[in-house]
Amino acid sequence: MEMEKKYKLIALDVDGTLLNDDHELTAGTAETIRRIAAQGTEFVLCTGRAPVNSIPFMREMGLGGYVITHNGAATVDVQTEEIVHEFALDAKGLDRYMDYCREHNVHYDINTTFVLYVPGASQLSKEALDMYHLFMMEPQDLPDWASFKEPIVKMTVTAKKDELDRIQSDWNGWTQEFNVLRSGDFFIDIMHKEASKGAALKKLAEKRGFQPEEVMAIGNYYNDLTMLTYAGLGIAMDNSPLEVKAAANAVTASNNEEGVKQALEKYCLGQSVR
Repeated sequence: MEMEKKYKLIALDVDGTLLNDDHELTAGTAETIRRIAAQGTEFVLCTGRAPVNSIPFMREMGLGGYVITHNGAATVDVQTEEIVHEFALDAKGLDRYMDYCREHNVHYDINTTFVLYVPGASQLSKEALDMYHLFMMEPQDLPDWASFKEPIVKMTVTAKKDELDRIQSDWNGWTQEFNVLRSGDFFIDIMHKEASKGAALKKLAEKRGFQPEEVMAIGNYYNDLTMLTYAGLGIAMDNSPLEVKAAANAVTASNNEEGVKQALEKYCLGQSVR
């Protein structure tokens, strides 16, 4: 059937999309992905996570290829862990955001592609450490800028939803040299102006020789908008905000109802039914 090979690259968001609310990849979803990968389709995880806590899901599914991490700021080879592309940012520009966080007692971290730094990491509360451990991250103590050997790709601010709404409102009044992005109810990410999931996915598709119409993307939040609109088929989860659903070509079930599995069965495996 001529439609069988239509989607050559499938980009999946991780939290709120691929994983359920218990941060689990279900056996059914993993099995469906393996079946489609066996037909020659490439998968890429496209996530706000770092390589250290996204590559394991690819390996669990037996997949090679790439992960697009830090919301598009760094693309990494799953097998070699080599950085394929980075959007490095000007660290000194982060000082005003860090000053704001210190003044308002807001938690933040600074990320290179592979390492996460927190001011006073050794004095972190159990609650903060538990959050990082849930995401398989071990924070290091934040040194001064001159001590960094690797490019910085992201600053993340973490707070309760209403507090983040207030921070976002304050920062919206600033002249921005960065992409300041709400990546979850409890997270704001600050990245290079050009860094986004869509920009990184476009670069990867071009590198692999794929047209946008050969790319499918599935996501659930505002940070997924750029990849949903870039892809030939952008699918929003049922647990997405209304604006994300409106920007997508289709909506699947929620992340707690194996929405990724259902979408893949409908648009990939359904094509190959004789």
